[in-house]
Amino acid sequence: MDKPVKLKYQRILLKLSGEALQSEETLGIDPKKLSRVSEEIANVVKLGVQLGIVIGAGNFIRGADLSATGFDRITADQMGMLATIINGLAIRDGLIKKSIPVEIMSAIAVPGLVDFFDRTKAKEHLQKGKVLLFVGGTGNPLVTTDTAAALRGVEIGADILLKATKVDGVFSADPIKHPKSQRYTSLSYEDVLEQQLGVMDLNAILICKNNGLPLRVFNMNNPHALQHIVQGDDVGTLIKSGE
Repeated sequence: MDKPVKLKYQRILLKLSGEALQSEETLGIDPKKLSRVSEEIANVVKLGVQLGIVIGAGNFIRGADLSATGFDRITADQMGMLATIINGLAIRDGLIKKSIPVEIMSAIAVPGLVDFFDRTKAKEHLQKGKVLLFVGGTGNPLVTTDTAAALRGVEIGADILLKATKVDGVFSADPIKHPKSQRYTSLSYEDVLEQQLGVMDLNAILICKNNGLPLRVFNMNNPHALQHIVQGDDVGTLIKSGE
């Protein structure tokens, strides 16, 4: 028999961008991307990790971007919150196809489609081994899904917040524009704030810092990155409060 895998983290909150589901050519959901992301998530759940996910909606709409075109900002953000529900339904479908039990909880009420967020029930679902998809952001406009991820991470008692990106961690400069920029293996929240590194929005960073929730930024496109992280491998950039 295979030996049980030793896990560094028992419960994690994964912040997944909408772009993780998007094709290179168009907006929306790419079935191949959805299947790959679902497979990565399923592999971690099968190790025994309790997993909550906050999903963004950049593959459909960003409230700030839409507002810049003339939309009322509040309305634009509400549209973005609804788009996260679409992504949540898609990921649920992808996970069910891989025999992973999953529940969706929304910060905005959509009866008959998804459940309303309830912290006590959320923790019960996690303890039963169900993946929890948190959609609808925080339920409020002018607040990003980064902040929603930090908030849900604290509420469910996550051991760590994992932010999935398309780069290999936090760099001294944009690695796409500056290929020779330095990747940090670790940082303090104080470093992030002082250097204005733009890892997540300010509210999210402060929630993590003030509640002692460590954050790891990593590249979701790297195969098995999630598995390596939960087993304690040094992937991406770890951010935590300074000693």
